[in-house]
Amino acid sequence: MSLTRIHNFSVSLDGFGTGEPQSAEAPFGHAGQRLHQWMMATRSWDPTGTAGVDDAFAERHDPGIGAEIMGANKFGPPGWQDDPGWDGWWGPNPPFHTPTFVLTHRPRPSIEMEGGTTFHFLEASPAEALETARAAAGGQDVRIGGGVTVVRDFLLAGLVDHMHLVVVPIVLGRGVRLWDGLEAVEEGFDVEAVSAPSGVTHLTFTRKTP
Repeated sequence: MSLTRIHNFSVSLDGFGTGEPQSAEAPFGHAGQRLHQWMMATRSWDPTGTAGVDDAFAERHDPGIGAEIMGANKFGPPGWQDDPGWDGWWGPNPPFHTPTFVLTHRPRPSIEMEGGTTFHFLEASPAEALETARAAAGGQDVRIGGGVTVVRDFLLAGLVDHMHLVVVPIVLGRGVRLWDGLEAVEEGFDVEAVSAPSGVTHLTFTRKTP
């Protein structure tokens, strides 16, 4: 069976995966791009970027992925459901290149984009969404793309096989925390840590074999 994977998911030292308030002008709230600067500096993001540890992790984001699941707050700012022309942050050729399932309480017709991305809008539980995404993934893995609440929901449901988490050495103080309600979640995973010269720490969580 295909795996459920999370890649390049960044959190602050105090566990926040995004700041507040989110808006069209500030997709990550007061966090800005600080949680993602490590990735944006790599060769995987920018051909003139750096190689090394960060790049080695960043480039694992895409291979083997056949579908993506994301939450409503990753697809757009608050209120995007009221804009029939909103088709995501990423322009006409989004970076997913797979069927992409957006979890929302207000589904709308699918949107076919350039480059192989089609956004489908679902009102579904994590297990139901994963079943739908696996059927569309053609035997490949399903990526849980965020935001924070969706990642937390899939962890709570026990549906994550592999998670790459990046701890960024900043303190946000407020926003949406990943770990709320996830006490002892680490007990179900083998955890490895790798420190990078950029100052971030890469944590990989691999589901333990029963």
